[in-house]
Amino acid sequence: LLTNHHLAMKMAQFPIAQNVTVVEGSTANMTCRVDYNDNTSLQWSNPAQQTLFFGDKKALRDNRIELVRASWKELTISISDVTLSDEGQYTCSLFTMPVKTSKAFLTVLGVPAKPEITGLSRPAQEGEDVTLTCTTSGSKPAADIRWFRNDKEVQGQKEVNATGRSFTVRSTIHLKVDRTDDGAAYTCVVEHIALGSLPHQVTEVLEVHYPPQVQIVRSVIVPQEGQYFKLECVSKGNPLPEPVFWTKDGGELPDVERMIVEGRDLIITTLNKTDNGTYRCEASNHLGTNRDEFTLYVYDPNALTQPGPDHALIGGVVAVVVFITLCFIIVLGRYLARHKDITRERQEMWFISSRKTLALPIITL
Repeated sequence: LLTNHHLAMKMAQFPIAQNVTVVEGSTANMTCRVDYNDNTSLQWSNPAQQTLFFGDKKALRDNRIELVRASWKELTISISDVTLSDEGQYTCSLFTMPVKTSKAFLTVLGVPAKPEITGLSRPAQEGEDVTLTCTTSGSKPAADIRWFRNDKEVQGQKEVNATGRSFTVRSTIHLKVDRTDDGAAYTCVVEHIALGSLPHQVTEVLEVHYPPQVQIVRSVIVPQEGQYFKLECVSKGNPLPEPVFWTKDGGELPDVERMIVEGRDLIITTLNKTDNGTYRCEASNHLGTNRDEFTLYVYDPNALTQPGPDHALIGGVVAVVVFITLCFIIVLGRYLARHKDITRERQEMWFISSRKTLALPIITL
């Protein structure tokens, strides 16, 4: 008969194995343990039920599979350079009567390949529709793809396709480009559990061709005779419009000794009245032509410095005149009002005196 102690030992004679998750290409350690073992052998077998190790005896010819530790209480083996085909349910068996088993699932994570962006085979033109596609393959489970324009995230359309045991993931964004997209960096970021905190990413810089934009900027607000004067032709475009062309009043520059063109700048070394007129800067590339005009008027410095009327003095005089006029009107109004009251009092006294005279008795002599 078995004692209580032996019964407890028999109950503890059960193999224990745990699930394992590894990244493709790394090494998986499969461990099977038993708390009590009366010299009974442990065995590992693969998902195809092929015996890998029986105790410390190797049963399958696979150089990737090696023995790590073998004892009555533990059997640990390693599988190096793990592939997706190694994934599955492995069985640890303890050869008691009956045989006791424990299952362990080996999960292999497929590492996504570095992404590629397609759709930028040539420079785009302003107003053109552009489709950018980011593709990564070999991920398991399917990878996540995020798009960024410079530092701002943009939404893409995701597509997942199974290719054998792994997945190919694509994400597409559609753009109607303009000149603000020229030089914009579009980045595709691939995130996956196998990559941890170091996602794959690739960046493409968008090149957009657009016609020139031209603006003339002057160096002096009030140009005067004898001054140095410069007009800068600020031109933007892709391709960059070079060179720019300067004209005056629809024709060539009349005085090439004083009017010097340096790059995009028109320099007049010494201004005089003959320089008055309309100056035009014109820039072109293969997408179009643009221009800007500036009308120059050269001032006489003596006329600008002549003393003008003292506006403060004139204002003070006007204020005094207005004040005196108002005072005169007020005094006159009061005088007229008082004169009117005196006249009325005299009329009333004359009327009363007349009535008294009429009321006297007639004396006959």
